[in-house]
Amino acid sequence: MDVFQVIGPVMIGPSSSHTAGAVRLGRLGRAILVGEPREAEFLLHGSFARTYRGHGTDRALVAGLLGFDVDDERVRRALDLARERGLKVSFEERDLGEVHPNSVLMVIKGEDRGVKVLGSSLGGAQVVVTRIDDFAVEITGQLPTLVAAYQDRPGVVAEVTALLADLGINIASMRVSREGRGRRALMIVETDEPVPREVIIGMRAWPVMERVITIDPV
Repeated sequence: MDVFQVIGPVMIGPSSSHTAGAVRLGRLGRAILVGEPREAEFLLHGSFARTYRGHGTDRALVAGLLGFDVDDERVRRALDLARERGLKVSFEERDLGEVHPNSVLMVIKGEDRGVKVLGSSLGGAQVVVTRIDDFAVEITGQLPTLVAAYQDRPGVVAEVTALLADLGINIASMRVSREGRGRRALMIVETDEPVPREVIIGMRAWPVMERVITIDPV
C-alpha cells in the first residue's frame, strides 16, 4: 500500500472499506453495464451485510451506480436521488461463499441488457471485481481496462495484443476466461494508456466479437 492508501482517500462517509470502496464498486458496475441503470439488486455478504446501513454502504453503492465519485456530497442523498431518477434498488443479506468479507453481488439492469457483477472492497478504498456474469475476472479499476466478450477461436487473443502493440499501448495485465473450448470467452486487458474510442468501435465490427467496452479508472 502507498501512503495515500494508508491515510485513506478524500471521501464522504466513515469507512474507506464500507463507503469509499463501495462507491468505487458501484462505479465499476455502472461502467460494465454501459448505459443508465434502471434497476439494481445488491446482495451483501459478510461485514457488508451486517453493517451496511450504519456505515452507509447502501448509499455508497447506489451513489457509485449513479456515477458519483467518493468525495461527492451527493453520496449522502444517493437513495433519494435514485428514486428521483427512477432507479429501483433493493438490498438483501446473502452468503456468497468463499469471498472477501466486504463483498457484494450487484444484479444490474439497464434499458436493453443486464449484468451480474461480483466485487469486494479490500480496504483503503481498494476494490476488485472478481466475476462478471459467469466469468472469473480481476478488475481493480486502477487502470484503463478493455473488456471483450467473444466466441472462443484460435488467434483472437493474438489479434487483440497485436492491435494494441501497433497502437503503442502497453498491456499491464491480461486474463482470459471461457465457458469451454469454442464457446463464449471474456478477455480482460488492463493497459497503461486508454484504448481510443475509434479502435473500440472498430473491434465491435469484428465478426467474432459479441461485446467490447472500456472502463476508465475509478
